[in-house]
This record gives sequence, structure tokens and C-alpha cells, in this order.
Amino acid sequence: MLLTCQAGYETFLAREAQEGGGALAEQGPGWVRVTAALAAPLESLVFPHLSLRDPVEIRGESVNALAQGVADFFLTSIRGERIDGPWASLWLGPQEIVGLGRRVKAVESAFGELLKKKLSRVAKLAAPDLPRGSGPVRGLFVFFVDFGRVWVAREAYRHGQRRMADDDLAPSRSYLKVEEAYHLLGREPQAGESVVDLGAAPGGWSYSAAKRGARVIAIDNGPLKGGALDNPQIEHRREDAFGFKPSEGTRYDWLFCDMVEEPHNVLRNIVEPWLVQGWCRRFVINLKFGRVDPLAFARELRTPGSPLMRLVPDLKIRHLYHDREEFTLVGELRI
Repeated sequence: MLLTCQAGYETFLAREAQEGGGALAEQGPGWVRVTAALAAPLESLVFPHLSLRDPVEIRGESVNALAQGVADFFLTSIRGERIDGPWASLWLGPQEIVGLGRRVKAVESAFGELLKKKLSRVAKLAAPDLPRGSGPVRGLFVFFVDFGRVWVAREAYRHGQRRMADDDLAPSRSYLKVEEAYHLLGREPQAGESVVDLGAAPGGWSYSAAKRGARVIAIDNGPLKGGALDNPQIEHRREDAFGFKPSEGTRYDWLFCDMVEEPHNVLRNIVEPWLVQGWCRRFVINLKFGRVDPLAFARELRTPGSPLMRLVPDLKIRHLYHDREEFTLVGELRI
């Protein structure tokens, strides 16, 4: 299996794969390859973005040689298979290798021409994107580890991360994290829903919900900026996020929390009370792991009997495309 991640976090991904039963074969910027099947369920992993199942190595010195190798693999693999709808065709590689992006595009284009000559109808159905959310997907997945070496697979597991488009009115880069989290959860705030954003300033997450028509209470002593400032959908309360508690009988549709705080402090004093008291229906929570072991902390979050495991049947913990030294939790409460 070949697993991709955000470049710079390969060490965590390699550890996670090994702890999950994989035998590490090699790694590079933004990827890890293991030779033994993982015993851990793929949906439980934090750091991978895309996991290629049973990848096959193809080598070639030229664009045409690589394209032909991928075409031969794909055409052989689809014998007896009927393709009637769009199928994922993903061509990836580390951005850290200068010039590799041009190579990827050139090989992808040459492959497309070869496929048109053989199977024009199938070529027209190729889709250069993944479905929203997480789970298994079938198509063609090509990952370049160098200019003359690629790994290809027909099946992959998408872990839910994806790059998001920015918004000029968004007050901060953190806006992209919550936008990405919606894709992971498979749901986003709706018009008329209620949101509490703890540690809101400068307001990226509040703005994201407000522009969808949700009513937001933004809790932070700091100022709001950009599209969050004086937004009619946002009520800014200059309070300490740790001290905010809903009034009796109040339940919000969403809890947002993205605070630069020690993660155990956020877990004990915000996450657990909000879940146990049932003050929200669903949540997007960001936890910083710069000073803790993220894999040990993720295991701690999944401890049997913990509020998260007891009250959130489909909890997802991921290192998002737009995360840095942090990971994001999304889920919906059982109650």
C-alpha cells in the first residue's frame, strides 16, 4: 500500500502505518509505502490523505514510456469490466520536487491520447477529482515518486482531505480548515442553523458559517476582521471561550473550536463538557499537537468509554490538507 500525506509529516505517517501493522518499505516527501497489510482500519488513520491499494511500480525514462506503461496497466486491469459512468483519474506527485508537476501533466496528457485511441468512450468519462467525503473508490491512481518512477493502482481509500478555494473576505487562513472539514463530515451549516464559535477571532470559521446563512455567536476577546466584522449573521461576544456556557435548555446545531491552547486543556474544559451535556448536535474542533505526541493523543481520544467514543458514533480525526501542527475532529452526537 502507498499512503500520501501533507509533505513534512511523513515521519508521523510512517509511525502510524507501522503501529497499524504495516512494514515500512520506503518514504519520500508526502508519501510512505508499506509492504504488509495494515491491521488497523483505514478510516481510523489520522495522517494519510489517500491510500493506494496494491500499487504496481512502473519505470520509464521518457514521458511516452511512462504513459505507455500506465496505459498498458490500465487497459489490462479493465478487461471484462464495464465502465458506464465517471471514474476517478488522479495524477499526483510531491510538489517539493522541482519540475515534477510538469512531468506529471505531460504523462497524464500522453496517457489520455493513448486511451482515446483505444477506448474513446471510457476516456471521456475520466474525472480528475475524488467524490466528497471518505471511503473506498475505484478508478486510476498514479503517484510519481520521481521523474522516471510511478506507482499505479485501481483502488484507493480516500480519507476526506482536499484543497479548498480561498475567499477574499475570509479573515484568516484558518477559514480553509473549516471549509475542508465540511467535506470530511459530509455536511455543512445550513441557513437558520445555530453555531457557537469558541476562540473565534479573527473570525474565519464564523464567516464560513455566516455566509451560508447560519446564525453565529462568536466568542473571543479579540477583534473580528474581514467578512466577519459587523456581519449581520454574527453576534460577537467579547468573553473568555473557556467560560462560555449555553443557557439552560439551549442546544446549538454546531460547535466550532479552533484555539491556540494545550490540547488536553481544550479536551477537558471544552470538548468533554459540550459533548456530555449535549450542548451541540455536531462539531468541528481543531487541536494543536505541537507539544504532544499526536499519535498517542489520537489513541487517547479513541479510548473506549471516553465521551468521544461513547457519544460520537462516526468520529473522524484527520490531519487536513490545510492543517499544520494540529488535527481536526468532526462528528455528530448520538443524542
